[in-house]
Amino acid sequence: MNRFALRVFGFVLVTVFATGIFVPSDVDARSRKRHSSKKRSGVHVVSAKAALLMDVKSGRKVYAKDVGRKILPASTTKVLTAILVLEKLDLDDYVTISPKAAAILPSKIYADVGDKYRVRDLLYAALLNSANDASVALAEAVAGSEDKFVGMMNARAVQIGARATLFANAHGLPADDPQYSTAYDMVLILREAMKKPVFREIMQVKYKKIVSQKGKMILLRSHNKCLFKGWKQNIYGKTGYTNAARACFLGYFTKGSNTFIIAVFGCSERWDDIKHMVEHFGGVDL
Repeated sequence: MNRFALRVFGFVLVTVFATGIFVPSDVDARSRKRHSSKKRSGVHVVSAKAALLMDVKSGRKVYAKDVGRKILPASTTKVLTAILVLEKLDLDDYVTISPKAAAILPSKIYADVGDKYRVRDLLYAALLNSANDASVALAEAVAGSEDKFVGMMNARAVQIGARATLFANAHGLPADDPQYSTAYDMVLILREAMKKPVFREIMQVKYKKIVSQKGKMILLRSHNKCLFKGWKQNIYGKTGYTNAARACFLGYFTKGSNTFIIAVFGCSERWDDIKHMVEHFGGVDL
C-alpha cells in the first residue's frame, strides 16, 4: 500500500472511531429526545403503586391504577378507627390513657399514663397529628381492648363493602399479623366516614389546641400538606407513611356540586401525584 493510501485508510479509521465515541446510537438519541420532550411538557407519571379518583355520587372511576392491588394502608387505617369511635362513643366523654397507649411508637401526642382527654380531642389528635397513642386509647375506650376493637374494625369493613381488607391494629403501624387493603376498599371506607359531619369538620382543620382534664395543652398541626401549599382549592384527607407502605393519602375535594375521593398508596411523589390527578383527571385547576 502506497503512502497516499495509508493516509486515506488512517483518516477513515479515525473518523469511524470518533463517530463511535461521540455520536449517540439511535436508541440513545430517541431516549434522550423522549426524556427532553417529557421534561419540557411537564408530564407527570403517577408514582403511586395504586391510585383511584372516584366521583362519590355516581361511583364512576375517573382515574384508576391497580385499584385491586393489595397495599399497606399505614395511617389511613385511622379513618376506619374514626368511624367506629363516632358510632360508639360520646364525644364529650373522657378517655384515660393506658400504659399500652402511652408506650406506642410515634407519631403520637406523648400523652402520659393516666392522662384524661375528651373523645373529641383524641379524635382530632388521631386524624390531624396521626397520633398512634390517641388511636389506641380510643380503641380501648370503644371495645375494652385494642384486639377486640380490631375485630370490630374488620367486621365494619365488611359491612361497608371493603372485603379485600384486613386490619391488625387501630393505627396502621407495621404488625406481626396480616394487615392490608386496596385503594378501592379504602375509598369505600372514606366514603362511609364522610357521611359523618364531625369527620368532615376535623378534616378541614389545619391547627387545633387540645387540653387534658388536668390542663395539659397540646397544639396539633395537620399532616395534610395540601392545606398548606397555597393551592386554589383545598383537598382534605388523611395521610399515611411507613417504610414498607411508603407515602399514602386518602382524601376528597369538591368540583361544583360534585365530590370526588382521591386515594394514592405506595407513592414516591405523593403531593405531585395528588396535584396531577386532581388537575388532569378531576378537571380542577390548583
